[in-house]
Amino acid sequence: MSEEPRDVFKLSRDRLSVQEVVDAVSSASCGAISVFIGTTREDQVEGRKVIGLEYEAYELMAQSEFTKLCDDIRARWPTVTHICIHHRLGWVKVGEASVAMAISSPHRGDGQQAVQHGISQLKAKLPIWKKEVYDTQEASWKENGECSWSSGRQLHPENQ
Repeated sequence: MSEEPRDVFKLSRDRLSVQEVVDAVSSASCGAISVFIGTTREDQVEGRKVIGLEYEAYELMAQSEFTKLCDDIRARWPTVTHICIHHRLGWVKVGEASVAMAISSPHRGDGQQAVQHGISQLKAKLPIWKKEVYDTQEASWKENGECSWSSGRQLHPENQ
């Protein structure tokens, strides 16, 4: 007996719970849960150290794009059962998770490929923006290079 697919998308200002994301995709019919956790890393940018990221989103459009992403994943990997993505908004300090994605499938191969594709497409298509904040108290909005509208330049240079 096949389960009805379940898709969960959440934008939150609270710390992400990897266990909550895993629990959302757990299934007795699946032998694999593939997980990706993206964390905020300490980077050196032009002599400045990143101390955190500030995320913003166009929430209604993000939900719509998530639905399209799930449809795309299922078209490519029909065995995928459940998909869950949680993404942080607001301040995320170095070392904390910015995004957590889990996908369940009967076997590991499809789930692992789907997670890889899913995170790439999330960065390319969901309207979620980040601002890097540096130890100098300067900040700079960044665009994902994967975005179809990416110019490869920093956004809002007036915020530097």
